[in-house]
Amino acid sequence: MPLPELEFSSGLDQACKVLVTGGSGFIGTNLVAAYRAAGVTVANLDLAAPRNRADADLWTRVDLTRADELRSVVMRFAPTHVFHLGARTDLGGSSPADYSANVGGVAAFLDVLSELETPASRIVVASSRMVCRIGYQPVSDEDYCPSTPYGESKVETERLVRAATDLPWVLARPTSIWGPWFDIPYRDFFLNVARGRYVHPTGKRIEKNFGFVGNTIWQLHKLMTAPDEKVLGRTFYLADDPPIEVRDLADRISAALGRRRPRDVPLPVLTAMARAGDLLERAGRRAPLTSFRLANLLTPMYHDLDPLTAVAGQPPFDLDVSVPATVEWIRAQRLV
Repeated sequence: MPLPELEFSSGLDQACKVLVTGGSGFIGTNLVAAYRAAGVTVANLDLAAPRNRADADLWTRVDLTRADELRSVVMRFAPTHVFHLGARTDLGGSSPADYSANVGGVAAFLDVLSELETPASRIVVASSRMVCRIGYQPVSDEDYCPSTPYGESKVETERLVRAATDLPWVLARPTSIWGPWFDIPYRDFFLNVARGRYVHPTGKRIEKNFGFVGNTIWQLHKLMTAPDEKVLGRTFYLADDPPIEVRDLADRISAALGRRRPRDVPLPVLTAMARAGDLLERAGRRAPLTSFRLANLLTPMYHDLDPLTAVAGQPPFDLDVSVPATVEWIRAQRLV
């Protein structure tokens, strides 16, 4: 199931060679497929096999923390443009040291890129919105407030990139991205709606700058191809504008699936359920709701998207397209 068609009509020609690390991950899978469909030479470097088997021939298995192995593959491909998406992205680590790909792997990759005989024209590096906790509004690109070891590791990613003054870098902070080929936690939101498990806090309007992956890859392409003076050395949040309202998104998902609209539940009831979920998870069992997840749900999430909009314009897909496309993919994967 492909995304709705994107027209990459400018910025990269037939002589360009696009390298995507982490091209087997969620965003990377969609990015690799989009460039292949546009006729651009693209390669995927990843430790994991591709999620989309149709692009398995573009994949080379590489461990980003093994510098010699990485150097050999990168030098052989000789990229003109680079997307560095490769990272450990789960929240299961207990310290930043558990995220070696996000620190040592980034350092090794930047060293390799600095050794290219013909330097890459641009390097777009994926960070994360989680360099700041939900609800925190940074006053500058280097104002950090992570709340997880994963977020701390991405702060280190950014510091390493900023120190690479000899490379033409751009930092991108994906927010909460969803769509075909996604995984937990945002796939779980769709599946919980599909299975009648999602309930919404009664009377709560919750707005968040989430992003549909089709819009995300369009934005990444724009960051890769915009004039140097507009993007080099800068940091951009990746999300859709305007923000979505969680109740509206849940209703659209249920309608696309032909399911009943999710129920409203009073907040005190949800709070009690979350506390029970905390106890379950302490006992080593997976709970559908915890205090952490409830707090994340209830907290509005806004990011400054003006710099992104100035470069990429308005995203091409609205919810009338993105929700049905995602539901179609879920059905094609037989997840519901």
